[in-house]
Amino acid sequence: MPDKHLSSQFDSDLNSLCSKLLEMGGMVESQISNAMHAFTEMDLESCNQVIEREKTVNDFEIDVDLACTEIIARRQPTARDLRLVMAVSKAITNLERAGDEAESVAKRTKRIIEAANNPGINVAEIELSGQMAISLLRRSLDAFARLDAIAAADVIKEDKLIDEEFRSFVRKLIIYMMEDPRIITPALDMLTIAKAIERIGDHAKNIAEFVIYIVKGADIRHLPHAEILRQASE
Repeated sequence: MPDKHLSSQFDSDLNSLCSKLLEMGGMVESQISNAMHAFTEMDLESCNQVIEREKTVNDFEIDVDLACTEIIARRQPTARDLRLVMAVSKAITNLERAGDEAESVAKRTKRIIEAANNPGINVAEIELSGQMAISLLRRSLDAFARLDAIAAADVIKEDKLIDEEFRSFVRKLIIYMMEDPRIITPALDMLTIAKAIERIGDHAKNIAEFVIYIVKGADIRHLPHAEILRQASE
């Protein structure tokens, strides 16, 4: 959380901003969990719940973004405080987009259910990467709450594991479609679901990068992980 300032109201504003970010993060994490439940259980009701709640996430993003703008206008933060406010603004955008991906999972799952066209493809990689994405998002938000650069660096490293699961599923899916062209339509829906989960991992990684930006004042995007870890540890 932010450092103490002479103005207790400024402290309160920054703490409130961080709390709102974490609250939004909890909402999005719940959306992703429910979307994955909908997919693994082929549960139509869960699909509809995720789709209906997406507007709540969108509205929350607008509220937090307005709070960021008001702090910049009234407090004119500098240095680490400015980095914090800017990072929150960027993080909520990533959370909103992760929520969009959860909605995409729910919509594609709903389409498979309503078409009664589940081809019985082994989706172990999707289920595993979904749980990994939920874990990464939770850990990136925890790193943000504690402003823990080392924990953030670990999240960035582990995002590669989700990418590997995605590539493995794509290879398997191609084989399925070559063997039985009749499953191409539901297989493409599953490919979209797998890609949505991979993107959720990317958004969690982005939030972790913002943590290092706040703490170290360094833009570590696109750097090798060894260099990211070195900068996070200094």
